[in-house]
Amino acid sequence: MKKIMYPAFIAAVISLFSFTSLNTAWKVKSEESKVEFSSGKINGSFKGLKADIVFDKEHPELAKFSASIDAPSIATGFFLKNSHAKDALGVDKYPTIKFVSTSVGKSAGAYSAKGNLTMKGITKPATIHFTFDDKGNQGVFKGTFKVIPRYFGIDHNGTPDQIMVKLIVVVTKS
Repeated sequence: MKKIMYPAFIAAVISLFSFTSLNTAWKVKSEESKVEFSSGKINGSFKGLKADIVFDKEHPELAKFSASIDAPSIATGFFLKNSHAKDALGVDKYPTIKFVSTSVGKSAGAYSAKGNLTMKGITKPATIHFTFDDKGNQGVFKGTFKVIPRYFGIDHNGTPDQIMVKLIVVVTKS
């Protein structure tokens, strides 16, 4: 029994080491990163991006993304629109918008992260299409994805049918 257990233990340790060496943990520089949104009716941004990112360009299938933003930080450039947007997002009850990846893949020089987006207490599938440029210990993720507000119970008068979200996430190696 000991003869079987020892090689199995060594194989498990080697696999764990291989997994961690293939992936790089990245720390978000929140003050330099941007989360912006636009539609025909409303444009703006959010602050307070927080994320746990494990990503290697050569092995995107092993990547993991878990990110959140502070919903009350929404800024449209006009205080009445800010108030309307905060009310529509229900920021008092749901102060955080979250995305957690379930899979990451590569296609034609770009990547896509499929996962679950949670807004206003409702979770729906979402896909973020992105690129990643790195130089040494620093990098930038640039991505976009669409949100259909009514899918998340955001249906106030004047809410657009679709919103495009643009991400610029500046990172350093952890």
